[in-house]
Amino acid sequence: MDPAAPKLEDVHAAAARIAPHAVRTPVLRSAALDAEVGAQLHFKCENLQRGGAFKFRGACNAVMSLDAATAARGVVTQSSGNHGTAIAIAARVRGIAAHVVVPRNAPAIKLAQIREQGARVILCEPTLAARDAACAAVQAETGAELVHPYDDVRVIAGQATAAYELVEQVGALDAVIAPVSGGGLLSGTAIAAHGLDAALRVFGGEPAQAADAHESLRRGILVTGMTPDTIADGLRAQLSARTFGILRAHAVEVLLASEDEIVYAMRLIWDRLKLVVEPSGAVALAALIAGHERVAGLRIGVILSGGNVDLDRLPWQEPRFRRALPPTAGGIA
Repeated sequence: MDPAAPKLEDVHAAAARIAPHAVRTPVLRSAALDAEVGAQLHFKCENLQRGGAFKFRGACNAVMSLDAATAARGVVTQSSGNHGTAIAIAARVRGIAAHVVVPRNAPAIKLAQIREQGARVILCEPTLAARDAACAAVQAETGAELVHPYDDVRVIAGQATAAYELVEQVGALDAVIAPVSGGGLLSGTAIAAHGLDAALRVFGGEPAQAADAHESLRRGILVTGMTPDTIADGLRAQLSARTFGILRAHAVEVLLASEDEIVYAMRLIWDRLKLVVEPSGAVALAALIAGHERVAGLRIGVILSGGNVDLDRLPWQEPRFRRALPPTAGGIA
């Protein structure tokens, strides 16, 4: 039997639960970016969410849904950055302890943000086994409730509120696209989108060098054990049985983007929309540019998932990414 998946009523409940705490992020448009893809694009700016990423939606829903006795023991999670920050913020708002297991190779800016929000940070080796073991040790020590970054119905329902809001804000769409890593955001996007309009096409954007979701859906089986090698550090996780099942049930199609295309799209967003977006947050646009023939002429909602960037290490400053960058623009177009 497939693991449980949230329903549209769970998304409604999550939206009400997080409304006092989460930002209703704006939707922006750009004629220049429309022309780049050959479609009408509506950008949901989750880089402007609390903590700088969509992750606060799922973390907030999970933390705020805990009963008092469970909440008193605190929460624990594993995260390369954005989810950890989101859990730390949500726990601080509720007044409970947060423990975040972080791989040693996580970006410094994301590690600093987790600590600034008052969470206890536990460093571990950058393997799934090490992360799981560290979380289990914290649970044994503290009794804290595990809030998984994506394999958790409370988290998925919270992430779904971004797409739900997007459709509320812009009206009818032909398609929506969100980046995919562990699949929490994309699963939630599919549930919300098809709950509102069963005919909506749902796309995922994924780095070609971390393409487990693409391969899983192509083969019809959950593909594990791939080694991601991408600048999009927030997209290095792999689908769970739950998120794979949801994506497959909703006939989600994953579009791939190369490393050059990701950096190109990131720079376009900075130039055209004047938004700070991290590489992971730019993957949805990169995938649309790469797969433009699949989406030509459509009205598409695009979730820009995060904006936590180390400003001292911008990717286009690296020699390997200096070719084929777009020209800078003087204003929003």
